[in-house]
Amino acid sequence: MRIFLYEFVTGGGLLCSGEAPVGSLLQEGSAMLAALAEALNRLPAVDLHWMCDQRFAEEKHRPPYPGTVHWVQDAAEEVATFQQLSAASDWTIVIAPEIAGHLLRRCEMVNEVGGQLLGPSLKALRLTSDKQQTIEYLQRQGISVPEGQCVPAETLVPSDFEFPAVCKPIDGAGSLGIVWIESAKHAVAVGTDRCARRLERYCPGLPVSVAFLCSPTDCIGLPPFQQFIERKAGFAYRGGQGPLERGLSGRASKLAWKAVTCLPPLLGYVGVDLILGPAADGSEDVIIEINPRITTSYVGLRVLSEKNLAAVMLGVVLGNSTPLSFRDEPLQFWVDGQVQPGMSPLEDALTKYRKAFGKKSRA
Repeated sequence: MRIFLYEFVTGGGLLCSGEAPVGSLLQEGSAMLAALAEALNRLPAVDLHWMCDQRFAEEKHRPPYPGTVHWVQDAAEEVATFQQLSAASDWTIVIAPEIAGHLLRRCEMVNEVGGQLLGPSLKALRLTSDKQQTIEYLQRQGISVPEGQCVPAETLVPSDFEFPAVCKPIDGAGSLGIVWIESAKHAVAVGTDRCARRLERYCPGLPVSVAFLCSPTDCIGLPPFQQFIERKAGFAYRGGQGPLERGLSGRASKLAWKAVTCLPPLLGYVGVDLILGPAADGSEDVIIEINPRITTSYVGLRVLSEKNLAAVMLGVVLGNSTPLSFRDEPLQFWVDGQVQPGMSPLEDALTKYRKAFGKKSRA
């Protein structure tokens, strides 16, 4: 089985703009690519291929991922190589940010050349790549979401909105571009990049991610992880830890499952970000967004899983579900791919959650 594993930042996706492959998206992309490549390469039936930006060719920057690497040095070569590998492979897995339509466009290219995308349908991708559309859709399905609205570009945030609030790109990823607005007097103009934003009521609570392995007939939930979200002027995703205690885990899994099972057809790995609110009955829990791709949580989940998670994902996609089991051992993981045992007292969001909400946090 030939698998083409494409990661946007390391794979040359930035060659079209001339941007350097640096920053948090590079860290997360590299971590996801390394974790998935290592797992896929351990499967004897898999012939793994991946692309790499020529700017990583220097020995000190050379990525150590297994499989066959295809170097690309300009935008034209990146597109041509992507199309060639997609057409020649049994499956193509795309890891890319939703920003500027990168994820959707690469997935559309797989279909255009007759490749087989191991990922959600294009209908699901078009929906979930837009945060405003996703929230409106989930709301129509009776799923709990934060109150909010779409704000046109280059306009002031409405002063009569309920604050505190967050303002985010409708196609964002990795918490980039999210602005914290404390009150009406701190209201700011929406970004000047001519792209609309989603203005959203801030929902206090515990940030959590839940991943699923999906097929047309199955939707298998994986252990929820709390997220490390650093809040200063904006927000920054740093990693996560888990597993959650049983009550919180059950609440997170139940709400996330309701969200993914009402979406258009999904395939492979899908992530859900949500907030567990202060009410013990879950009445204040809300879905924040859907990630129709591999997420950074995979870095931690693969360590907790007692089976090769990539092999299980392939089995689910092919209709051969395998019973999953996970170690009940706490760990934390970071956006650069590092995984450490135990919980960090400095970053233990569960402790902060209990201090903030007291007994109400007990499920």
